[in-house]
Amino acid sequence: MADNPQVSQKKENEKSVNLLSLNVVRRDGSISSFKSDKISDAIKKAFLAQTKIRNNKDKDKEQEDSIHKTVEELTHKVVSALTRRIADGDMIHIEDIQDQVELSLMRSGEHKVARSYVLYREERSKERKHDNELNIPNNQNAQSDKQSSINVKNKSGDLSPINFLRLEEVVNEACENISDVEPQLIINELKKNIYDGVSSEDLATALIMSSRVLIEREPNYTYASARLLLDSMRREALTFIYDKEFQATSKEMEKIYPDYFKGYMDKAVGLSLIDKDIASLFDLNILAKALLPERDLKFTYLGLQTLYDRYFIHSKDIRFELPQAFFMRVAMGLACNEEAREERAIEFYKLLSSFDFMSSTPTLFNSGTLRPQLSSCYLSTIPDDLRGIFGGITDDALLSKFAGGLGNDWSRVRGMGTHIKGTNGKSQGVVPFLKVANDTAVAVNQGGKRKGAMCAYLETWHLDIEEFLELRKNTGDDRRRTHDMNTANWIPDLFMKRVVEESVWTLFSPNDVPDLHETYGKDFENKYCNYEKLAKEGKIENYKEVSAVDLWKKMLGMLFETGHPWVTFKDPCNIRSPQGHVGTVHSSNLCTEITLNTNEEEIAVCNLGSINLPQHVEDGKINVEQLKKSVTTAIRMLDNVIDINYYPVPQAENSNKKHRPIGLGLMGFQDALYKLGISYDSEEAVAVSYTHLTLPTNREV
Repeated sequence: MADNPQVSQKKENEKSVNLLSLNVVRRDGSISSFKSDKISDAIKKAFLAQTKIRNNKDKDKEQEDSIHKTVEELTHKVVSALTRRIADGDMIHIEDIQDQVELSLMRSGEHKVARSYVLYREERSKERKHDNELNIPNNQNAQSDKQSSINVKNKSGDLSPINFLRLEEVVNEACENISDVEPQLIINELKKNIYDGVSSEDLATALIMSSRVLIEREPNYTYASARLLLDSMRREALTFIYDKEFQATSKEMEKIYPDYFKGYMDKAVGLSLIDKDIASLFDLNILAKALLPERDLKFTYLGLQTLYDRYFIHSKDIRFELPQAFFMRVAMGLACNEEAREERAIEFYKLLSSFDFMSSTPTLFNSGTLRPQLSSCYLSTIPDDLRGIFGGITDDALLSKFAGGLGNDWSRVRGMGTHIKGTNGKSQGVVPFLKVANDTAVAVNQGGKRKGAMCAYLETWHLDIEEFLELRKNTGDDRRRTHDMNTANWIPDLFMKRVVEESVWTLFSPNDVPDLHETYGKDFENKYCNYEKLAKEGKIENYKEVSAVDLWKKMLGMLFETGHPWVTFKDPCNIRSPQGHVGTVHSSNLCTEITLNTNEEEIAVCNLGSINLPQHVEDGKINVEQLKKSVTTAIRMLDNVIDINYYPVPQAENSNKKHRPIGLGLMGFQDALYKLGISYDSEEAVAVSYTHLTLPTNREV
């Protein structure tokens, strides 16, 4: 069916409207409207240069009409190709347009014309280069007029002229006291990427990106980029707090921060994002005066962007928590049970905001909120019954909801093919339950702030160990794969002895050998060898003999192919455990740095934080007094976590308050050595670690 002329005309009108909304970025950074007739002129000139038709009046008019028709067709192809990739209001660079003209000429078989066009572009490029070398301004006045005509659209849709003076002030302030950065480079980059009618949000983003692209050239631009991001964050937060468009520079924030902080607390409490009881415990005037606005300038771009994306309190995706308010909120949550609350909160705040120490992610997420789940990881043992298995998975979901990392010991669950007394059937083994656990970690993704994180541990003698090794493979039955969960092999020393001996290793189902799970060392070896004897005598039916070397090779092969399962060792963890008197360690946590006891009544908890060692290097040496002070305050904060913590399941509270485990980590050791001028692989580095980082226990904490 032929197109209705009115419909065709309407389509052409719509296309014209769309083209009118497009902008072209010229080489000097100026912005102009997109005009297809300029493309037609360029193509026509290329044809004329080739055919010399202007110099030959006797040329047949038929040839002129043919060229005109060809030019129209090529112009249409160029415009279609350009507009297919962009949306209304977007910008096209002049070079992209010329590249598309050249490509269309080649695809249409007009090779001689394309050659003329390429030569013309090359000549113009040489002319521009020559003018630049002679410092001849190119359209300088036009550029200035164009910039003065650029308007910014606010959220209400109103347009106002862009304030280049304020932009330059913000950029100059962002670059202040940072070596090897040039404010003008950022401004020049910005002018290439803005256009008339740009939204205030897009303008802020363009400003940040204009600095960020320079980080590859000079790493110190990361600090300038962070400060420009901070300017955008201040506008977002202050506008939300004061219910009107509000901007402030870093210098202005020195006066505004105290008032902002009190307004922020009122808003957050009113929105049920901060516990009202926490807020009422403190004198906010004292805390507001203790804020140190200049510490906002210490961030790198990536650090501040990460806080903005994941950590800052928000309402309907509007972040209204600024960095110093964030650190103070965390400090208040950790000091709420202290007698001298304001004093302790300020002490904690100063330690955090200086970057000398950093609490774990759950603490930063949840401190001071209605559900202050502040602990990092939870370790559990899954029992060998259906109610217990799904009870463990339910516990995992509740713990993951509030940002807890998970480590599960699955070694008690019977292997595939073993008898189920209750149904007189056969077990499907541990793998199908691991698939459910994997999907639970995906579904309950730490309150929507980051992916759920889980690790499953299985002892090497388990009957399902071979399938367990393949859980992270990208091939095979996907119903028996766990692509989103970490796995770890809990290896007894006896297995490694068998590998060295190149002898046989026997796999058992835990329901036939229950005490192997609870023993280690020589006791484990004696019991294991006895079970092997019973199996050979026919007294244990469900077992399998494999080559220890072949199994070890498969472990290493899977580790090389998929990165899993992690290699962890049962006996060293138990031999060195300070809690050997309360039971056997059955697994580690998600990150394999914590070894705590677990059973059906106790879900072990790790409460973590990390000392930032480079912050304690001063004048070419480690400031030991500062380090001791940081450690003392950090230990106090970690100990407070145990009492303040919100426990999603009672077994975790039972374990945490009974054993009170804390883990004080260390970050930036290599950076500290660099500041000290010491090679990482030297004896001197070992001496630094031994001399300065092995501190006596402070009983007065």
